Amino acid sequence: MARIALLSLHTSPLAQPGSGDSGGMNVYVREMAAGLAHAGHRCDVYVRTDAEGLPAEVAVEPGVTVHHVPAGAVDMPKEELPAVVDEWAAAVAAAIVARGGVDVLHANYWLSGVAGHRIKHLLDVPLVSTFHTLARVKTAAGDPEPESRAQAELAVMACSDAVLASCDAEARQLVDLYGVPRSRIAVVPPGVEHALFSPGPRAAARQAAGLDVGEAPVALFVGRFQRLKGLDVAVQALDLLWARNTVLVACGGPSGVDGAATLAGVEAFVADRGLGDRVRFLAPRPHHQLSSLYRAADVVVVPSRSESYGLVALEAAACGRPVVAADVGGLSTLVDHRRTGLLVGSRGPVAWAEAIDSLLCLPERATRMGRAAAELAAGSSWSTAARALAGVYADVTARGPLDCAA
Repeated sequence: MARIALLSLHTSPLAQPGSGDSGGMNVYVREMAAGLAHAGHRCDVYVRTDAEGLPAEVAVEPGVTVHHVPAGAVDMPKEELPAVVDEWAAAVAAAIVARGGVDVLHANYWLSGVAGHRIKHLLDVPLVSTFHTLARVKTAAGDPEPESRAQAELAVMACSDAVLASCDAEARQLVDLYGVPRSRIAVVPPGVEHALFSPGPRAAARQAAGLDVGEAPVALFVGRFQRLKGLDVAVQALDLLWARNTVLVACGGPSGVDGAATLAGVEAFVADRGLGDRVRFLAPRPHHQLSSLYRAADVVVVPSRSESYGLVALEAAACGRPVVAADVGGLSTLVDHRRTGLLVGSRGPVAWAEAIDSLLCLPERATRMGRAAAELAAGSSWSTAARALAGVYADVTARGPLDCAA
């Protein structure tokens, strides 16, 4: 049995994905911890206390405990968190020692990576890092990140005993953009919970999801409302569809410094183009309820500017729905072009409208792709991912911590 400290400074696996700073990473940390615990390991998840009245510990399930560790004001925005990383790292290190130590640290996102770097040297234990997004990838995609973040990522990578990538595309980015030796990169694809995400009838799903759209075709967007995720592209494509009765369902909420502006821009476009009766905005829903939304849709759209993996695409596929996705990052791996869905290499709404129309106007093609998508997704599970991750932990603990001299 391994004792694992999962670090998630800026967001908690207990938080609702889809708004604020919560998204696929929250699902990743929660499901990986559960999978590791089911395999007999002990997972302590350390997060920053971000609200008043939170308990010091939350026992999620046997083998998984979330620890709220104070650092700075509870309501600090993510952009100000670098100032409290050292304070949080010191408190987490003390908490780990008080609980008898751990065998390995696993940092998630660059802020946790910086903290993990500190804790590694304090406790002399191996560090595994998952970045989820990369500054240089986002900058190349038109969403500039501060160079200070890229430099921090470089330092964490240099000290990490293993750097995890979700797919081969991300592994290449780590090598090409950051110079990480391929020997220290481990590709561990995330999974999907098939007990929740599986094919089902559309009509019953629409009723369960509370979608009153009749027989109209539904294109579904699930994710945070921010420029990176491309909701604006989905709405602009809707306006150009030949299938004029299509309803776009957007489930999520504003996120990040540009979230409010992104939503305001989309709402203004909807009003200007008279699309109010064809767009449904839904508040973020508990993760397990998303399965009904996926099944309620005819097609799921993922127009992200960059995406290290793309859990939405995998979960939609597991529910038997074809995905129209941006040809970037992990999405290029998850979608088998013209077999399980379509990849779009342009940001232009015309290209997106054509791809979506090609499925909505040919429902037999969409059904065929959906079946193939479910078959492909059947090979991905969180238990498989957790076993692979446990193997990475075993390798780094057997070698002992890498000395990065920092």
